[in-house]
Amino acid sequence: MRQKKLVYYGKKCLIFLISVFILSVAVFYVARLAPGDPLISYYGDRTEKMSPEEREWAMEKLGLNEPISVQYVKWVKNAFHGEFGISFKYKQDVVEVIGGRIGNTLVLGGIGFIIMFAGALLLGILCAWYENRLADRILCKLGTISSCIPEFWMALVLILVFSVNLKILPSSGAYGTGNAGDIGDRVLHLIMPLTIVVMEHLWYYAYMIRNKILEEVRADYVLLAKAKGLNKKKLMFRHCVRNVMPAYLSIMAIAVPHVLGGTYVVESVFSYPGIGALSYESARYHDYNLLMLLCMMSGILVIFCNIVSQTINEQIDPRMKDEVITEKSEVVEG
Repeated sequence: MRQKKLVYYGKKCLIFLISVFILSVAVFYVARLAPGDPLISYYGDRTEKMSPEEREWAMEKLGLNEPISVQYVKWVKNAFHGEFGISFKYKQDVVEVIGGRIGNTLVLGGIGFIIMFAGALLLGILCAWYENRLADRILCKLGTISSCIPEFWMALVLILVFSVNLKILPSSGAYGTGNAGDIGDRVLHLIMPLTIVVMEHLWYYAYMIRNKILEEVRADYVLLAKAKGLNKKKLMFRHCVRNVMPAYLSIMAIAVPHVLGGTYVVESVFSYPGIGALSYESARYHDYNLLMLLCMMSGILVIFCNIVSQTINEQIDPRMKDEVITEKSEVVEG
């Protein structure tokens, strides 16, 4: 039994490592083959006045004059030693640049994630409790409408109403000038971005939870318990919601990449100084070293969360393992 677990988790680790390797190769090559001049990011307008000799010297200084395959091998070797190069735009170590921004993204994404899933669970239970009644129908319609509105459009509407017209909330940044240590000011700057992050994903997961609870409510054991006169409230919370929780954890794991992607979009709209805005800048200015590390961080998180979600699902329902094995055997036979 122990050996089977070691083999099982060993395969998961191998899949993770292979996925990360493929991701690193793809990002490295695509970034460097994309049209654009990376020297502009480092030297700015001076690039246009450079002679061919000066350009060659500048490319050699930044390590961009060698074949891409050689550059990739050097990057991997340096990465194993914790060295990821300097940012072309910020002229700093990329780890330092990211370190100054990642806290803002963790606050926005982390708080949004907690509020979203707490709210989704409550909404899902509420809709399941009042199934097909007025409250359920109203919440379903409102949730469907809100989930169909694009993030950037909703963000612009909030800025127009609360920043331009009412002038009660700031429209950009994580804090006002000189107020980095003011928690109240940070909260004010966080309200609108956080609202968009939560609202964009809330109903999607609430509806999934609602349906899973309703599936549990219609299970044979629940019908039998109802026939025996067991209280509806006890059935819902002690049995149905409790049995849905493992699947709920799986949904939370696989939702991390979705919330992360939404956070990146929101940061760009609100000029919020986080990883999302930094990723946009690094891609725009061909800041290869910064872009590479940001993509690897995001990609590793997505791969890890997907593997965790798959593992949880396979532990909940062992038949999923059998389905995977059957599909692989069919491919081999074909």
